[in-house]
Amino acid sequence: MPISRDDVLSWLKVYSQALAENKDYLTQLDSSIGDADHGVNMDRGFKAVLGKLPTVADKDIGTILKSVGMTLVQTVGGASGPLYGTFFLQAGVATANKMELSLADWVTAIDSAIVSLMARGKANVGDKTMVDTLVPALHALKQAVADGVDEREALRQSVVAAEQGMKNTIPMVARRGRASYLAERSAGHQDPGATSSYLMFKAMEEAWTTE
Repeated sequence: MPISRDDVLSWLKVYSQALAENKDYLTQLDSSIGDADHGVNMDRGFKAVLGKLPTVADKDIGTILKSVGMTLVQTVGGASGPLYGTFFLQAGVATANKMELSLADWVTAIDSAIVSLMARGKANVGDKTMVDTLVPALHALKQAVADGVDEREALRQSVVAAEQGMKNTIPMVARRGRASYLAERSAGHQDPGATSSYLMFKAMEEAWTTE
């Protein structure tokens, strides 16, 4: 099943709604180990994205994703703006001039986006960041494609991996970001960036597999 431009637009809208619905929850998570603004910042950023989408809705997928990235860089505060902005900008570069993607194309785009994000944030798996969600979700998606499973099952497997990666941040001691200032006291708290990243993959599954 190909991923169309309209599918990408649907995903962005579903993700924006999920961030709005979970704004207080994300902020609550961030209040324990951060600046208590992650939910507010992400919600504001994706409301701005929704406002921009009509101006690029007739463009190719790459242009749409690059617009998302630029909007997030301009409107989301803290580390999340540059990191999510980098993710979407690089995904846009990888999908430039494409009106439709195979799942394998999408995996390649996400892979490139995560590599750029990790370089920007200087974070690796185990540092208690969004990377702890993104990398397992990507690996699960890659494996599903290699195994030849259908899109619905591939997305389900990536969401399962994303959720586990998110939960794995709870016992971790943060080594990057604002939470790292707390050292050992950061353990026992779920990372808010890992949580918003999980919501991104969950939105992908919801937007692309709901009948």
